[in-house]
Amino acid sequence: MSVDRFLNAPTSGKGTPESQWAAADLRFPEFSLDGCERLVIIAPHPDDEVLGVGGIATSAAERGIETHAVIVTDGQSSHPGSPTYTPNQLAALRRIESARANATLGLRKPVHLGFTDGQVETSEKTLARALKQYVDNSWVLVTWAGDGHPDHEACARATRLACADTGSRVLEYPIWMWHWALPQDTDVPWGRARRFDLSTTSAARKADAVNAFTTQIRPLSEHPADAAVLPSHVLERLLRPYEVVLISEDDGK
Repeated sequence: MSVDRFLNAPTSGKGTPESQWAAADLRFPEFSLDGCERLVIIAPHPDDEVLGVGGIATSAAERGIETHAVIVTDGQSSHPGSPTYTPNQLAALRRIESARANATLGLRKPVHLGFTDGQVETSEKTLARALKQYVDNSWVLVTWAGDGHPDHEACARATRLACADTGSRVLEYPIWMWHWALPQDTDVPWGRARRFDLSTTSAARKADAVNAFTTQIRPLSEHPADAAVLPSHVLERLLRPYEVVLISEDDGK
């Protein structure tokens, strides 16, 4: 269902505007980093770690919590048909952008696993095995299993498999849900939602980190295939002064 809704709401369209989300005045219980000693962020593509939970990440690092990102693919399929960059060139650029963005947040250089962009669901068990070495006894943030993008959902499933019997706490973060869903949407588990309000400093760092992803937020050229993947109406939803995570059903925190 969520994948169908994602596919039927292309990012070239406006989706649900931020003004509609703001009017809904979402008041979820607070998400706290208290008790977290190690935070691992699983990102399907370079930039998801910043767009979804960059504020939480920089806040954790500021508190002295060991925090780092594991990026599953290199995002080489972001501009199919681009006359400007080949997929391999895009992959290299996106690794550079991600390193800069993570440094801006105060994180160490991210780990890149090199899975194929757009095909994560064909390698979920392999991904789970690859993730296992990074997730022991951690709080693990991964894209929501109902986010709509197939790579996002596959990463969530693989992460849960990797975290089984590790003593880790798995939390999910939505990204594309804000585009295709509506406030009070019955396809979204709002009862699991927790809100993390960003300080002025963490919000500014997140915005600066997002600006590192020039291949995604600006057109590569005037060619239609080089259009920005993250136009202003998308960024407006993801640069709010708060972030939302979804706790597990059996997580009482």
